[in-house]
Amino acid sequence: MNAAATDWPDRLFATLKRADIRQVGYVPDAGHSRLIDRCCADPQIRDVVLTTEEEGVAMAAGAWLGGERAVLLMQSSGVGNCINMLSLARTCRFPLLMFITMRGEWEEFNPWQMPMGSIVDPVLKLCEADVSRVITPDEVERAAERAVQLAFGGDRIAAVLLSQQLIGKKVWTK
Repeated sequence: MNAAATDWPDRLFATLKRADIRQVGYVPDAGHSRLIDRCCADPQIRDVVLTTEEEGVAMAAGAWLGGERAVLLMQSSGVGNCINMLSLARTCRFPLLMFITMRGEWEEFNPWQMPMGSIVDPVLKLCEADVSRVITPDEVERAAERAVQLAFGGDRIAAVLLSQQLIGKKVWTK
């Protein structure tokens, strides 16, 4: 595997740094592990481990009201936990930037991931989110920069869906 195929989390981190992201909310997720590790190691970023993804919407609102920028990292199944809270971002028009690792797609082994994974895109669009999907490592940085601009330049909900092909095949282990 070439470097471009494996360094996309580092390039995404660099994009978040350029965007002056100061708070990162997340529920631990293997697909985001490298990005989470980079954020946790950075003294300029406050990493917030969430109990549930919907808390991240409130965290982003509080960050914005306090003059900081935040990002919410989650897995596609967590989008279902956020539906009600997304109305807060939609109604109050504050920036909500999300990076969502997808499940229920390419070579998924867990049937419980299929239902939410299949409806993330239309659900987010119904919530008036700008949604883009990334399949290859070369698309990550451009999609992230666009989402940052949409969220913080227009007080919008912006979500980047990181496909299962990008993050890699999940393997069940004991």
